[in-house]
Amino acid sequence: MRIHPAKLFLLQILVAVAVLAFWQVGATVPIGGDYLLPEFFFSKPWDVIARVYQLFATGTIWKHLYITLTETVLAFVIGSAGGIVIGFWFARKPTVAAVFDPYVKMVNALPRVVLAPIFMLWLGLGIWSKVALGVTLVFFIVFFNVYQGVKEVSPVVLANARMMGMSERQLFRNVYWPSALSWMFSSLHTSVGFALVGAVVGEYLGSSAGLGYLIHQAEGVFDVTGVFAGMFILAAFVLVIDFGVTRVERRLLVWRPQPAGEQN
Repeated sequence: MRIHPAKLFLLQILVAVAVLAFWQVGATVPIGGDYLLPEFFFSKPWDVIARVYQLFATGTIWKHLYITLTETVLAFVIGSAGGIVIGFWFARKPTVAAVFDPYVKMVNALPRVVLAPIFMLWLGLGIWSKVALGVTLVFFIVFFNVYQGVKEVSPVVLANARMMGMSERQLFRNVYWPSALSWMFSSLHTSVGFALVGAVVGEYLGSSAGLGYLIHQAEGVFDVTGVFAGMFILAAFVLVIDFGVTRVERRLLVWRPQPAGEQN
């Protein structure tokens, strides 16, 4: 049974309020003489909210947000485009996929944190080393989903389309693309977060601006409130981007039939 959007939103707000209340109590109310969430390690929720407000009120955060957003968007677009194109190519060319299969698995198994210093050595401390790190995270998520989506095309549907005389271009537009589209968008929700992770980790390891840089600077002086404020802004940042992806998905997948539980 589908839950009403207003009720769902209310439940989500209640979860957030419960977490903040637990955090506030754990940081301010001693239990047996000790605090469950010591302020030195966890700060206080109202202090974090005040720091977030201060960052926005003074305008300090805007430069860092812009840089992180630029890196995230570039990593997302480049990684997604590469994953879509190569995923389709491999799915339509089994021989090519078989040849490159061990190399794809090898590169995908490399820890991304290990690649970050290499990208910084090659591309410097500017945005492109962070973009490259984000691309390595986004690419494989989209690639595997698109590849699987094309492979999942029903042989019966494919045979019928060919019997009707469809060309390869028509097959791509009317059979392969619709099949891969749902898989692709399911991966985009995840890959948006990973694009941001790549950007922030790169900034954390070496940069002069960005949300990762802001968090690293706060951590360097044991400013736990600043660290949690940066994390809070990051979380809100991801929710806004994911909301945008969801809106685009709903517009592009209007043809998709609703699940049985969601039909009126």
